[in-house]
Amino acid sequence: MSSTHSNHRSRQSGCRSQLHEVTAPAAIYHKNKHRNLSRTLTATGYALLLGGTSLVLMGCQTSAGVSSGAVSDALIDFEVADSAVNQAQGRVFTDRLQANSARYEQLFDQQSYPNTETQAKTRLLAAIRQHLASEHVAVAQANYHMAPFIDPDSIDAGASSLLRTIIETYAYQEEQAIDDEAADDNSEFADRSFADDADEAFADDEYSANTKDDGLIPGVQGVKPKALLKSYEAMQAAKQQPVASDDKPMPTTGVIGQMLAMLHRTPEQIAATNAYQYQHLTFNSVSQFRPKQRQLRSVYSYDYVSPTLSSSIQIPLALDFNDSRIMVDPSAIMPIVALASPENTPLPQEMASHTVSFGLPKGITEQLPPTVLYDAALAAIQKSMAELAPEYFSAVDIRNDAFAKEVGASHAVKLYIGSKQGGELVGKILKYMTQSLQEHVDANPSQYPDGAMLKAALAKAQLYHKGYQSADVGALLQLIEAIGPISFNQTNYYYLDRANQLLAKQQRLNVGSDLMGATTSVLNQVRYDKASFNDHALTPLLAESFGANAKPAIDGNAWLAKIRQQKDRLRSARYARYDYEYDDENRYDVDNTDEEGGVYDSGNSEDWNDNDEALYDDAAKYGIDSKLADQ
Repeated sequence: MSSTHSNHRSRQSGCRSQLHEVTAPAAIYHKNKHRNLSRTLTATGYALLLGGTSLVLMGCQTSAGVSSGAVSDALIDFEVADSAVNQAQGRVFTDRLQANSARYEQLFDQQSYPNTETQAKTRLLAAIRQHLASEHVAVAQANYHMAPFIDPDSIDAGASSLLRTIIETYAYQEEQAIDDEAADDNSEFADRSFADDADEAFADDEYSANTKDDGLIPGVQGVKPKALLKSYEAMQAAKQQPVASDDKPMPTTGVIGQMLAMLHRTPEQIAATNAYQYQHLTFNSVSQFRPKQRQLRSVYSYDYVSPTLSSSIQIPLALDFNDSRIMVDPSAIMPIVALASPENTPLPQEMASHTVSFGLPKGITEQLPPTVLYDAALAAIQKSMAELAPEYFSAVDIRNDAFAKEVGASHAVKLYIGSKQGGELVGKILKYMTQSLQEHVDANPSQYPDGAMLKAALAKAQLYHKGYQSADVGALLQLIEAIGPISFNQTNYYYLDRANQLLAKQQRLNVGSDLMGATTSVLNQVRYDKASFNDHALTPLLAESFGANAKPAIDGNAWLAKIRQQKDRLRSARYARYDYEYDDENRYDVDNTDEEGGVYDSGNSEDWNDNDEALYDDAAKYGIDSKLADQ
């Protein structure tokens, strides 16, 4: 008991000594309040001093309460001369130190003792790695919805963004300057004394001298913070002035204000867009992913179905990285191509297949094989996601999630990617891809000698990568989002089964702007089950375009080469025409007599002469139709 009371008194005295040490600076301040030290203490200093005193006092009281229970049992009482008691206390003290060390390790060792966020991150990354390494199918549907950028019930309702306020204020200032200049021109012949003019000139000179360096940016004239604030106050006052019912409200910010007002969507316009456009619009797709062959085959469909109109634009698209080719159905873009080059656009019945295949030039594939680029991008995405902080990942409750019930998920992981996380992810992907490509270059020195384009580009990229961290890219996007006309963020929900297989994904992308006055949300739901794929309306078109029984794709490279060759021949024939000299009197500077000495009329377009025959002979020599030669 004596030991316990002794330790308790020691702790109390320690607490009092700490209290005296904290309050000592306050006493010194009151004692020397008329000295120079008082000038350095501000209101902030008082707040910090009081806050620090409160924290120390609370810490002292808390430590006393805790010590009375747990800490006192681990202390060694050196006033007791009994060795057995001391050894027992020493063992208790050592056990307590080991327990504290283990607890400390558990708090910060997320690999051995992961918290909830780290467990969710680990589970999701394992599912994604397995998903990307296995062959699978996907069915996706995206819907769109528009909402006001600021909720009507928000405290920010009725307030403009900083960017819009600056633009409107500057426009109002310029508008007022124009009005003042016009007023000065109208009062040009008004009675004014010389003294008044001199006094005004002196005031203008004095104001210019005082505000010479008062600019927002050094070297930029005419943009002064004080003048801008006064213009803002005047603009707000002008907006609040009542307008008569028979008068049309005039914008206070001129043409720029009218443009901003035209861009801004009203609640009625937002409701109409949802009712007449987005409600009937969907973006659908079916896909096949074959990782070993490095192939992705998809059909994308842009569908609009309403009571009065139904339309669908379907585009099959396939990427083959092993063969360095892309296959596409050009039907959707053929009308546009026909407008630009009708003579080189085949009709639908003239096409031997639904798809056209384009391959990368050999010079490009030798410098940067698409397989290397594909592997580098896929690995970079996974490694970059693994480096994201665990707090971006979280396990969610899906008991009331309708989509989770549809896909049969047992649990889900949420991944939030805002501007900060998205920028950081982009920065890491670029660095990892550069690293992978550099490893490929180093492994093939004969293919990439000194001075090779890819080798030089990678060296420069790595040089710049050393000057920034990936988080800086996120901070830059945050800055753009803070002052720019757009904000963006996305929330991803990954649905998993009990075996940690990825079943589905739901992505919500929000893109908003105060200048537009609206936020457009894109909700994309992706299912990875074969049943949804087999029952989808776009799956037959995918098989027809890229299946085993599909017609071979048209060689797009040969088609482009034929068009290019025809244009070259036409250009050569046109240059051949320039070799003939032409004048107004005679079509060609040659003798007007024929072989028999007869004279012909060279100015009559109905006459046929040897020079015209020579011209068309030249066209035929270059393989060009005579009609094209006339052009």
